[in-house]
Amino acid sequence: MSIVQNRKALHDYQIEERYEAGIVLEGWEVKAIRAGRAQIKEGYVIVRAAELYLIGAHITPLPQASTHIRPDPVRTRKLLLHAAEIRKLIGKVERAGYTLVPLDLHHRRNRVKIAIGLAKGKKQHDKREASRDRDWQRERQRLLKTSTRTTPTH
Repeated sequence: MSIVQNRKALHDYQIEERYEAGIVLEGWEVKAIRAGRAQIKEGYVIVRAAELYLIGAHITPLPQASTHIRPDPVRTRKLLLHAAEIRKLIGKVERAGYTLVPLDLHHRRNRVKIAIGLAKGKKQHDKREASRDRDWQRERQRLLKTSTRTTPTH
């Protein structure tokens, strides 16, 4: 069940592969995510010391968060993947010019997971072409729907 999606990533990047990673969270963050107070649109994933970290994701603390902690909404969060997957991703990011972008936050067996995508950036003309294709598909569906309504029945 998806909690938050990053639609901007699908617009700006061509996603080649998807991975599901665990994410190290504090208690107040889990509660805020369950309440839908997360935003990953401006987040990105970096590689540091053979580990992956999520930077720039914003989790707004709930007003009833504990008084003895100071919540940091944009702190760096560690991502959890198998070592072989991390090595594969590091190789592609460093050598092949890929980037890692967060795609969505979701629940899986009572845990909060994040889907990250191995992506290449789209050029401006690719974005326009994708937009044109999307508009054409929408128009085609509208035309098909109206043509079925005007067809006489026997």
